[in-house]
Amino acid sequence: MRVVLADDAAVLRDGLARLLVGAGIEVPAQVGNADELLAAVAQLLPDVAIVDIRMPPTRTDEGLVAAERITAQHPEVGVLLLSQYVEAAYALRLLEERPGKVGYLLKDRVLDLDDFIAALERIAAGETVVDPALVAQLVDRPREHGPLDELTRREREVLTLMAEGLTDHGISTRLYITPKTTETHIRHIFGKLGIPATRTHNRRVNAVLAYLRAEPTPPTPTCHG
Repeated sequence: MRVVLADDAAVLRDGLARLLVGAGIEVPAQVGNADELLAAVAQLLPDVAIVDIRMPPTRTDEGLVAAERITAQHPEVGVLLLSQYVEAAYALRLLEERPGKVGYLLKDRVLDLDDFIAALERIAAGETVVDPALVAQLVDRPREHGPLDELTRREREVLTLMAEGLTDHGISTRLYITPKTTETHIRHIFGKLGIPATRTHNRRVNAVLAYLRAEPTPPTPTCHG
């Protein structure tokens, strides 16, 4: 696998590159800003571009904007956004624009190199990878009583893993349940939440994320005469 790495913090960038190379992943380019990233991707066409969301000059969303350009101009290149903190709006902006070959992880995930490399491989293969911290924030956010409250504990566990981008097989393995049981849980979840069934795994992830992000409907004001 070949990856291009973009992060304005040279020490972090070099450290991650060393870890990846040591794990057998080729890193043909390391860059420190969005313009260099776009040029490197256009020239090298890597399997995945690893992109820090916050890069110069403003350190706000330059990395995200560059990632959006990569997905539009080079759909064959996967994109993994890295962030220091959970930034739901930024993450979902990209995840909802692209059905696959995209991911969002906190930088802390790099510490578990095996899982990080597995995430890169999933993205390169066309899957979607979402950080569990983002999913937890969306699932557990305060909201009025609604369909989520109708899910059983196991269904909520399955929903969480679906949102993280796990396949049915991955969910079954993680929860130690049969594939048929997983399919049944997913069918019940879609029914209770009113999410249309989708033909592709990645669009299923995006549908779940869109549902979880949606603001609860405010109560209808009561008029007192």
